[in-house]
Amino acid sequence: MLNALSVDVEDWFQVTNFEKVIDRDQWDLCESRVVPNVQKILDIFTARDVRATFFILGWIAERHPQLVRAIHERGHEVSTHGYSHVQIQDQSPEEFHDDVSRAIRILEDILGEEVIGYRAPSYSIVPTTMWAWEQLSTLGIRYDSSVFPIKHDRYGVASLPRFPFTVELKDGRELVEFPLSSVRILGKNIPIAGGGYLRLYPYWFIKWAVGKINRQGHPVIFYLHPWEIDPYQPRQKVSLFKRLRHYTNIAATEAKIRALIEDFPFSTVREVLNM
Repeated sequence: MLNALSVDVEDWFQVTNFEKVIDRDQWDLCESRVVPNVQKILDIFTARDVRATFFILGWIAERHPQLVRAIHERGHEVSTHGYSHVQIQDQSPEEFHDDVSRAIRILEDILGEEVIGYRAPSYSIVPTTMWAWEQLSTLGIRYDSSVFPIKHDRYGVASLPRFPFTVELKDGRELVEFPLSSVRILGKNIPIAGGGYLRLYPYWFIKWAVGKINRQGHPVIFYLHPWEIDPYQPRQKVSLFKRLRHYTNIAATEAKIRALIEDFPFSTVREVLNM
């Protein structure tokens, strides 16, 4: 069973956990670490001949077009993470359309190829923002990977399917949703898709969960942020809860990713969805 591997390309200072302590107008003043972190991820993937989908923030692509090209030249898929990393519920439909349109235009101008995939900041397609699917389709997006079918304080739509499904839109249009992966335990969806879950869980549990889902005939999708392999990033004075969310087990991420791509076959979202 071929699984999908993805990287949300944003810098450490752009995460939702830090939005109250680092203003957007300060981003250009922060130490950028995204280029060496992504290069390290590219080397890890190349060593195992693994391809992945990189959901690149437009703000990053605009400032580091050479990084976008390096990702593409290594054979990976380039998709969009929007431009400004604003959660969808904090935007009007018009603002959302403009944000994603700007991000797509930047990537397509750099590569000269169409962008067909999207992932929302902080997985913010939730019950109140499903209108975003219509907007994405009008912009030429053919698949989305923004829904987490779990209960969570920040995101999640537990009632939606756990595996790829087609969203029927207006005028007969369709969009494929590839939900972030979860495993069903005691009647509940337990997230295992990567990020903080990969850092928090012991690797034996991740391996068991992926194997279980694959044996049921379904692909898994995993995600990673470049800052999650960077234990030396600047530390921020935020609440204990946010510190735990952001920094816990960062030093263990690289080894777990290496083990994951050795134990299971992975490729791009586009290939897994046969697009």
